[in-house]
Amino acid sequence: MAKNDRTIARGRTATLTRATSAPVPNTGVRRTVLPSGLRVVTEHVPGVRSASVGVWVGIGSRDEQPRVAGAAHFLEHLLFKSTPTRTALDIAQVMDGVGGELNAFTTKEHTCYYAHVLDDDLPLALDLVSDVVLRGRCRSADVDVERQVVLEEIAMRDDDPEDLLGDTFLTAMFGDHPIGRPVIGSTDSVESMTRTQLHSFHTRRYTPQRMVVAVAGNVEHEHVVELAVRAFTGKLTDFGEPVPRREGRIRIDTAPTLGVTERDSEQVHISLGVRAFGRHEGHRWALSVLDAAVGGGLSSRLFQEVRESRGLAYSVYSGVDTFADTGAFSVYAGCQPENLGEVVTVIREILANVAAEGITDAECARAKGALRGGLVLGLEDSGSRMNRLGRSELNYGNHRSISETLTRIDAVTTAEVRDVARILLRRPFGVAVVGPYRRARDLPASVRGIVR
Repeated sequence: MAKNDRTIARGRTATLTRATSAPVPNTGVRRTVLPSGLRVVTEHVPGVRSASVGVWVGIGSRDEQPRVAGAAHFLEHLLFKSTPTRTALDIAQVMDGVGGELNAFTTKEHTCYYAHVLDDDLPLALDLVSDVVLRGRCRSADVDVERQVVLEEIAMRDDDPEDLLGDTFLTAMFGDHPIGRPVIGSTDSVESMTRTQLHSFHTRRYTPQRMVVAVAGNVEHEHVVELAVRAFTGKLTDFGEPVPRREGRIRIDTAPTLGVTERDSEQVHISLGVRAFGRHEGHRWALSVLDAAVGGGLSSRLFQEVRESRGLAYSVYSGVDTFADTGAFSVYAGCQPENLGEVVTVIREILANVAAEGITDAECARAKGALRGGLVLGLEDSGSRMNRLGRSELNYGNHRSISETLTRIDAVTTAEVRDVARILLRRPFGVAVVGPYRRARDLPASVRGIVR
């Protein structure tokens, strides 16, 4: 070993000595906090030959000022363009050469850069992802090129009614609050964003204490920690403790509204819903059961009544958006314009009945069974396990075993679901519509009457 290698090795040993490491009881998860505040969480998944690596950053679109709306998403694109040692082509060729997947996504509250590879290629994957996250360059020429890509993505969103509706609905629910603004930003904000703004966003926000390295698959925790130390060399100064989980209480002075986006389409797409609970408020499991029973599957009330019994829509379902301090429960339907009034009337009747009487014991049992099966089946690959690790660490600051989660679901009672339905479904509704309507007064009265 050369002298420099011995020096580096001693430095890594010292870093690991100062790190705090411990298994998370009864979960199979192991967690180490490095002196910089960087968290490394791993889960060994038996029987697989893959490894999924995610570098999670606790920064999303709700952390942006209005003038740079879309910066977190724009930056996510930009960092893949080049690093000091790799071009965009180098990055693509390296990952293609091992048959892996490399990608990223941005949400309201965090950004994740990830790779999925064979277990033997774990060192390569972690080195590559960390290089992009830490050392991705914000070159002016790259900003100009990627700006056009993001604008194309906005255009693609605008051509997809359900995607456009999702953004329109959250704006109707939360107005100009950052939660209500699209993650992708707007054409105006993306066109005006500068290299200096993006570079500043990167250097100020992407610090180790806001980051989590989550790895799942055929991996050993100690090896992952060593790789993380090597990959983050130069960033591992003693910045302090990890940033606490996002909490707080949202403040919105306005009520939900009605939003209409005109599109010359054969169908009209509608979402209607209410503000729901933040992830730390409780009611999480009962709300999940309510969602599954009302619109989560083929036996749900919405599907059976709107589609099976009346044939009014091909697609109808409910969903839940959850953030640190608020959320939304919503119902979606896509139908022909002439059926919109009846579709909304039926949906409102179903929700009013659930608010007044709750769901039945049989519905509760089916919903819990659906949630149990969906949870377990959805975690049978390393990528899903990695996502669960990253989200749990950033969103909750803890990790729950699958068995404990199943126990929590099983413990939900019909009475709890009824209480949650009574609370939620009597709140003011917001509505978003995408279809052949120029203004709100062109909509059926049953739609206009939802928003008080």
